[in-house]
Amino acid sequence: MRAQTRQGLRSSTRQQGGRRRRAVSAAAAMAIGVMTLSALAPPAASAAAAARPDAVQQSLNALVRDDGMPAALASVQDRNGRTRTYTAGVGDLTTGSKVPRDGQVRIGSNTKAFTAVVVLQLVGEGKIGLDATVDTYLPGLVRGEGIDGRRITVRQLLQHTSGLPEYGIHVDDDEIRNRYFEPRELLDIALRYKADAAPGTTWGYSNTNYVLAGLIVQKVTGRPLAEEMDRRIIKRIGLRHTYFPAPGEMTIREPHPQGYHRNPADGPLRDFTEMDPSAGWAAGQLISTNSDLNRFFTALLGGRLLPAAQLAEMRTTVPAGTSGLRYGLGLTSRPLSCGGVYWGHGGDIAGYETRGGVTDDGRAANVAVTSIPTDEAATQHVKDAVDRALCG
Repeated sequence: MRAQTRQGLRSSTRQQGGRRRRAVSAAAAMAIGVMTLSALAPPAASAAAAARPDAVQQSLNALVRDDGMPAALASVQDRNGRTRTYTAGVGDLTTGSKVPRDGQVRIGSNTKAFTAVVVLQLVGEGKIGLDATVDTYLPGLVRGEGIDGRRITVRQLLQHTSGLPEYGIHVDDDEIRNRYFEPRELLDIALRYKADAAPGTTWGYSNTNYVLAGLIVQKVTGRPLAEEMDRRIIKRIGLRHTYFPAPGEMTIREPHPQGYHRNPADGPLRDFTEMDPSAGWAAGQLISTNSDLNRFFTALLGGRLLPAAQLAEMRTTVPAGTSGLRYGLGLTSRPLSCGGVYWGHGGDIAGYETRGGVTDDGRAANVAVTSIPTDEAATQHVKDAVDRALCG
């Protein structure tokens, strides 16, 4: 999600992020440098890594030590499928407990990639048209100042070129944390405001697009979005630690680091682990792990979730800012320092930030931190950790 609710919801792209300040916690600097290796890693590699931390571990250590992240976690998969998991910091600032290896986190806008996959599967089945209008499926629902669902296409929703306004900036932290939102309520909030642009004229990140995409899925299938996502993606590729929280479910089910939120930027860190994620819904509600995200994006790019034609559509991108980021249909590409690009999404929601993706040759990495960075330097350091993991 995006930095739209006074830092409560943030986008994966940071194109409209607010002011940030470094958040340093002495407690967060404890216990850095913990790395665990999966059973797939040979003992010799484990011993060598323990003796001399590699670039990924050093990056996570720095996120805790220098950028004030309470904890950082990563999962890295090489071309041969060997996986390493890493941790740094503490899982709970109050108790000083260890960070759970590959613990569950709220994955924010990575949810958009899952929603887009469901939509594109329905396109492949002939039930949704990418260039059909929103009104085809939700007649009369999308109307406002400069807003007309008869002029906005499904493709524009998935690509963030609809011009629809963002609802998140109009929801405060207390509402995000405690209130249950119906999807239609989120849409109604957005429709009180005028369009950001005419459909198809410019790229502009808006969670409203994916709320509408989720509503279209439900209208076409006659089933809840969470059920379709579970059936079509999560169970299909064996994501054992990924789920869509049920209505009113505020806790995280499996071992997890606590998530912390700072708002205003110079305020104290507050524990935001327990919250109602319904303000994210199709745009940002999922919970997962770094390893499950690697599995998801690897399966997606490997053609296991979409027919070739729909995967090609998903990978057709437009520029999204000036950093080299490009946005497709719920999928981004970002340049690597070692050449080429990686494909993923990323996401923020109060308490957690996740970044990562996969390369065309099979490398995968995902990094999570347990507080949304409050300055651009820290944000870049999270991205740099992904780059080092994929280029190492």
